[in-house]
Amino acid sequence: MAIALRKPQEIEKLRAANKIVASTLELLQKNTKVGISLKELDAMGEDYIRSMGAVPSFKGLYGFPSSVCTSLNEVIIHGIPTDYKLKEGDVIGYDIGTELDGWFGDAAVSVGVGKISKEDEDLIACAKDTLMYAISTIKQGMRFKELSYEMEKFIKSRGFEPLHNFCGHGIGRKPHEEPEIPNYLEGKSPKSGPKIKNGMVFCLEPMITQKENKAIILDNGWDVVSSDGLRGSHYEHTVAIINGKAEILSIN
Repeated sequence: MAIALRKPQEIEKLRAANKIVASTLELLQKNTKVGISLKELDAMGEDYIRSMGAVPSFKGLYGFPSSVCTSLNEVIIHGIPTDYKLKEGDVIGYDIGTELDGWFGDAAVSVGVGKISKEDEDLIACAKDTLMYAISTIKQGMRFKELSYEMEKFIKSRGFEPLHNFCGHGIGRKPHEEPEIPNYLEGKSPKSGPKIKNGMVFCLEPMITQKENKAIILDNGWDVVSSDGLRGSHYEHTVAIINGKAEILSIN
């Protein structure tokens, strides 16, 4: 497995692309209000990314039609923006990618619309807390499978399940690079597979289901839901391994 090791100046280019992702997500969160449509939010995100001199990297990627993944309620990832207008109590996930000077950024958040239920608050918190916990555990020499195992244990300790067949990933000159990083242990031993090294840059993205971990892709070819038909959540950061620890690039 050829996992790229980035030089400090390359990491700074990735940081610049990811800062635009972070500020775009902040803009969308501020405008997550009852009555705004998913297509309006998508256009807002695209306009802002372009105003910052970057390109929305998801638009056209593998045929995806929009700039922002807007994953509503039961849709956990890859939601296509529609004319649907947000309602009180909805849960919406935003996943955004950018390209700046040939380097890529990627991050995601899930947020509630107005007042949401305690169950949905817990669902969103699980994705966010899993992500931050995982980042805090990373150290040079740890295996990626160990990291996946830590995320799985954390998610299940909260009473939820990690969505299967989708994963985090490397990032750099392409939006998706090696390695693949599931949110659960594949195989029997976490003490196998490649190790985390200084200079590696990758995306962690816990995808949370309530009861069943089987993923189903809906008829539009993109929206991913759980086989349990219940709401999900999703959080993501791009991190770089610097001085033996993970540093979040997708924040301002």
